[in-house]
Amino acid sequence: MDMPIHADITLHVNGEEHRLNVDTRASLLDVLREDLGLTGSKKGCDHGQCGACTVVLNGRRANACLALAVAHDGATVVTVEGLADDGQLSPVQQAFIDNDAFQCGYCTPGQLCSATAVLDEAARGWPSAVTADMASEPALDDTEIRERMSGNLCRCGAYVGIVAALREAAGEPNEAAADPRAAARRIQEGARA
Repeated sequence: MDMPIHADITLHVNGEEHRLNVDTRASLLDVLREDLGLTGSKKGCDHGQCGACTVVLNGRRANACLALAVAHDGATVVTVEGLADDGQLSPVQQAFIDNDAFQCGYCTPGQLCSATAVLDEAARGWPSAVTADMASEPALDDTEIRERMSGNLCRCGAYVGIVAALREAAGEPNEAAADPRAAARRIQEGARA
């Protein structure tokens, strides 16, 4: 039986440099959790379908369960543990609390990392599949937020709070607060689609 092959890599995780000797088959998620003790990112499906393992990798969100650690030598990684700044919650983290955007909390670390990247993508003017006007800066309305967050599942169904949290963190008016009946109808229509 062949022995596993190991490689030396360097990862910059949450502002700290880590020199590691990793199994070349190890996912970034496994290295973060098992080698670095950063257990915020969760192993939900291990197939890139649920988003519980989402981290910010070189400024873009990524499913850490699908990324081979050895392929990201020299990369910058931000996990949920790195979102707060010197003990002060990030605006996204605070908005999740203020809008009750979680229930059991299992998906929350991935949701927070994805939401943080969503705000950055929108600020850079990156369109999504539902952006109506590709020539203008995307507005983070409920439809745009739902599309951008669609890779992150919440089995408890905290989506209303998650969308509201992103709108708050983005400084956008909250459609549900302005017209809760219309927001509820849109949610029900989306569930039937």
